[in-house]
Amino acid sequence: MRPALRRYRTLVFDSQRWEGFEFRDDDIVISTPPKCGTTWMQMLCALVVFQTPHLPGRLTELSPWVDIQTEDLGELKKTLEGQQHRRFIKSHTPLDGLPFDERVTYICVGRDPRDVGVSWDNHFENMNLSVLLGARAAAVGIDDLEEVMADGPPPYIEDPRERFWNWTNADGPVESSLPSLKSTLQHLSTFWEARNQPNVELFHYADLQADLEGEFRRLAGALNIELDEAKVPELVGAARFDSMSQRASELAPQVKVEGFWNDDNRFFNVGGSGQWEKFFAPGDVERYEKRVQELAAPDVAAWAHTGKQALETP
Repeated sequence: MRPALRRYRTLVFDSQRWEGFEFRDDDIVISTPPKCGTTWMQMLCALVVFQTPHLPGRLTELSPWVDIQTEDLGELKKTLEGQQHRRFIKSHTPLDGLPFDERVTYICVGRDPRDVGVSWDNHFENMNLSVLLGARAAAVGIDDLEEVMADGPPPYIEDPRERFWNWTNADGPVESSLPSLKSTLQHLSTFWEARNQPNVELFHYADLQADLEGEFRRLAGALNIELDEAKVPELVGAARFDSMSQRASELAPQVKVEGFWNDDNRFFNVGGSGQWEKFFAPGDVERYEKRVQELAAPDVAAWAHTGKQALETP
């Protein structure tokens, strides 16, 4: 028997919104830590499901985010209930906080946590917090703000290097804190532990960068969807970073909320790897590795940082 679901609740999202969710036989749940390639995987799923780069709507509407508290849950469920295509649903809830249904395919995407930290910094700076709070107030109210923000708003840190290390060393409870190295590795750990389940699929940002077509085909296979071979080059092309960045107003999350981002285009900021190196002085590699060892088992850490290579290691 599966243990009771762990609740993850912050200002932005609440895993309890999944309670009583009615799955369909072929649903897809994309559950990633923030900034690990969520939107990229949503786009890949959209391209596999619709087999055209010309999507029938904005990605955030085709693939709703159940956890987010800026949307009325009843309306969100109506949207999902009305969808006739195969549903691919977004979540930032770790696997131990999600209802687990054998009919559903659960997909997690890992990414080098050092790049996650850099990407999160840009993401947080680009988010319009006043618009977010307004949307949250309209959707679920703000009576619980003192509870979900018991420690108050995070202090502003001017130095980006210091912000990176603050993200790395943050040690609050994963159930209620802002994203951090700790929460990223914990989320990935919940999927790593279930990696041998037949309906759990692990992907990695580095593998998508190295062989996008191969990973696209692997995704289609995992979803038991036959690809139209004549369309594959166009579909893969539409999933490349430069192509997606040119469609930010269509593909960025929550763009249906006007002003959610200070700049929609900035959501697709760089998309590369290795940006973290500019934050590392001599001795910082050892400092970082020591922190990782405190937070994750060696095999989880290996997968988080290298991707498929760790899965193929005996």
